[in-house]
Amino acid sequence: MDQISKLMIEQLRDAHSAERQALRGMQRMMKNATSEKLRQGFQMHIEQTEGQVERLEQALDQLGGKPGRKVCEAMRGLIEEAQGEMSEHEKGPTMDVVIVAAAQRIEHYEIAAYGTMATLAKSAGMAELGELLGQTLAEEKRMDEELSRLAESEVNQAFIAEARGEDAEDEPAGANENKRGGSRRKAG
Repeated sequence: MDQISKLMIEQLRDAHSAERQALRGMQRMMKNATSEKLRQGFQMHIEQTEGQVERLEQALDQLGGKPGRKVCEAMRGLIEEAQGEMSEHEKGPTMDVVIVAAAQRIEHYEIAAYGTMATLAKSAGMAELGELLGQTLAEEKRMDEELSRLAESEVNQAFIAEARGEDAEDEPAGANENKRGGSRRKAG
């Protein structure tokens, strides 16, 4: 086995472990989410991730490797951090913000891993492997973008309204500025 294939197998094993850990983490996040759209997003990405695990097994098979018992320590840390943060909050808007933040950290790690592997595979002339990894990279990027959209359109506003003691649907953001601060006039 050449050095390129050996390194690629190591990276694929790490990604396989990361995805399996992410699956368990996403299931916990989904159970703790209160936003219906957030739960639906996790359900969709869990199904997608199951396909990504199969793709990784296919990629390993192409190179003559198997998943093995490698543990992705980075993902372990991200999942442990997410669990710790979730344990500090009750279900509700604050929990949803914590979940989105944790999920995006996970997605960013995965984007980095798949981007690196896809580029290496393509550079080494492993076009089919590069394409396979590129599919997963695109899915991870879409999930990250969806989490950002959801945070901007719903999750953050619900948290801010709760933190300010407002009903999220009462008034648009910024509408209460004058009520709280009163009007300030320069002394003349």
